[in-house]
Amino acid sequence: MLRLTDIKLPLDHDEFAIKKAILEKLEIDEEQFLSFEIYKRGYDARNNKNILLIYSVDVEIKQQDALLSKFSNEPHVRLSPDMQYKFVTHAPSNLKDRPVVVGLGPCGLFAALILAQMGFRPIIIERGKAVRERTKDTFGFWRNKPLNPESNVQFGEGGAGTFSDGKLYSQVKDRKHYGRKVLHEFVAAGAPQEIMYVSKPHIGTFKLVNMVEKMRETIIALGGEFRFSSRLEKLNLVSEADDETQALENADQASQNKSYRLKGLYLSDGEYIDCEHLILAIGHSARDTFEGLYKQGVYIEAKPFSIGFRIEHEQSMIDRARFGDNAGNPILGAADYKLVHHCKNGRTVYSFCMCPGGTVVAAASEPGRVVTNGMSQYSRHERNANSAIVVGISPEKDYPGHPLAGIQLQRDLETMAFELGGENYFAPAQLIGDFLAGKASEDLGDVKPSYTPGISLTDLSKIVPTFVSDAIQEAIPAFERQIKGFAKVDGLLTGVETRTSSPICIKRNKDYQSINVTGLYPAGEGAGYAGGIWSAGIDGIRVAEALALQMVKQTLEESNKP
Repeated sequence: MLRLTDIKLPLDHDEFAIKKAILEKLEIDEEQFLSFEIYKRGYDARNNKNILLIYSVDVEIKQQDALLSKFSNEPHVRLSPDMQYKFVTHAPSNLKDRPVVVGLGPCGLFAALILAQMGFRPIIIERGKAVRERTKDTFGFWRNKPLNPESNVQFGEGGAGTFSDGKLYSQVKDRKHYGRKVLHEFVAAGAPQEIMYVSKPHIGTFKLVNMVEKMRETIIALGGEFRFSSRLEKLNLVSEADDETQALENADQASQNKSYRLKGLYLSDGEYIDCEHLILAIGHSARDTFEGLYKQGVYIEAKPFSIGFRIEHEQSMIDRARFGDNAGNPILGAADYKLVHHCKNGRTVYSFCMCPGGTVVAAASEPGRVVTNGMSQYSRHERNANSAIVVGISPEKDYPGHPLAGIQLQRDLETMAFELGGENYFAPAQLIGDFLAGKASEDLGDVKPSYTPGISLTDLSKIVPTFVSDAIQEAIPAFERQIKGFAKVDGLLTGVETRTSSPICIKRNKDYQSINVTGLYPAGEGAGYAGGIWSAGIDGIRVAEALALQMVKQTLEESNKP
């Protein structure tokens, strides 16, 4: 098939327009044309009075080779790439061990699925509950019930991505088309077929719950085994320099400068599992696990992340600013935005995890702390648009010293937010106009907060470092020049946003294993190698393949021993 890109058509084009555009582009008549399918559909709304739809299509035609030769210098006419996923190996019949996957967010879920599809029968460990029980706990917390530290927005089957906008796009390089495999598996589990071709696909929380359950059922049918409400307590590591049978039991024996080998793991319920191959996909909020791994000697580095607030506007205002008179068109849906501003103080402010027609959610995972996130349903029909407006920070400038210092910074900010909110998990909030004027808010305007359990109006600059509040105060008027109404005085800021990404990186080699622990495969967002559902799923596939190939290699070597 041929892949044709950059086909531009009016927003209101008829059903025959794409075929007509293909015939004109290739300069062929209908006798040569066989069929086509849409690979990608996006839009160009830079001129909101004349919004264009932009298509990439795969076309089946007669005399394909001749046309390829004719358009050899045309970058928008190429042979369609082979995007079919191919398994790198399959489990041998004499495989002795079973791999373990710790964490059941998008990364762990896809790692487990790929391993199961290759016949490796993985054991999956998840500290939280199964997705439906976890959803009850999370919605209960939003309705003023107690926080369950092991079952919330961050922890439980599906990971933090379950309570999000369900975005399935990223800027990660994906030359092997793993992202296509992610989309195919989601569709097989019940996602809308349109995620295969829209340029910014999303799913939404309620659909994700059902999909995660179906993917779990698939893994079980292929021999996988799940342990819910089981937290990784400790790894059984052996020093490469010591006797193989000497396990490292004491924290003071551990050193990030030594090399270790994985022999097993201990769970919080007392269970011990023999294991020499473990995928660590624990997400960006497993702070206690990060601390435990560091004490055991697993090499960890601090990495940059971002902090700031959630900003809310009426979605109708964003739609008008982006789409003009075309606001409300069902093909366009609810409008989103992506904003960046480089400040005079050297900081960068940007929008993150924008949720059209969504809500700001309570994303705490530790008692006595408040943290925000954003969520949308598939329909994106809620009244408000929300996005994180955050400032990039780095360990060199802002939390030097200990590799886990970023975790402490997050905790400090979340504790201040809890206290400023009233110590009842209400979130501190402030009108945009008051924030820019440097005064505490007392009354709400037209924009009604979506955060539950509730908000407390205050002065948000008390929570974050001065350079953060200064940068955001400079950025909001700059964003107003791109989206009219963005600096609207009664728009709302809610704090605090700290979980934009993991504050640490568990370093790994080219073979995807920890740089100092053989058999440990750090993966996904928590280890510092992904950001969002789609990229985390891709990383899970990559790591699962690397682990599978290593297990097959070891099995073959052992079987060839005299």
